[in-house]
This record gives sequence, structure tokens and C-alpha cells, in this order.
Amino acid sequence: MDKKITGSDSFEAVRDYLAEINPEALLADGLEDALVGVCDRFGQPTLAAYEYDKCIEIFAKDMDDDTLGENDDPHTMAVKHFDFNVIGGWLGEHTPVFIRIYSPSGELYG
Repeated sequence: MDKKITGSDSFEAVRDYLAEINPEALLADGLEDALVGVCDRFGQPTLAAYEYDKCIEIFAKDMDDDTLGENDDPHTMAVKHFDFNVIGGWLGEHTPVFIRIYSPSGELYG
């Protein structure tokens, strides 16, 4: 692909790029701040790529008393919800991917 992702707003830039390259690519509602780019693989459609840990932060921040039990940790509940409902929610070949970004030393960025 010789098209480049351009723009000052990351979400809009990636969304616009996908609209041209793969209009069927799915975007995850409410996770705009976690969209980090796209994923390409030979013979497969270009997909939206989200940062896993940023998604967890977003879900944890959105947890409220109605969602959490008395002793529930928002981060732990966000991971459980995300892994089951989002990662586990296969919507076909245009389903977004969720990546974890590691440094060369093996530590997680962010």
C-alpha cells in the first residue's frame, strides 16, 4: 500500500484511511481514544487496530456503582468484560484487532 495515514486527529486519520482502503472495516464504539492504527496481513483485509491496555483504561473509567459489586476492582472487571465481550465478540473478517505494545526491554509501554 502506498497510501499514508495523515491528519492531526489520530482517530479521524485512521477512520478516513480505512474508509478508503477497507470500507467494511469495523470500528469499536466508545474506544476512539484507543485506536492506534491499522493491521495488514497478506491476503487479508486491512483492519482497525486498537491498543488493548488503553481499551481497558477506558472501560475501567466507565465502570460505576451499578456495574461494580461492593468489592469489585474496576480494572479487573474491565479486563473480564473486555476479554469476554469485545475480544470474544467475533463479527467476521472485518473485526478489529487489539494489540499490546511492548518495549524492547519486554516492558509494556504506557
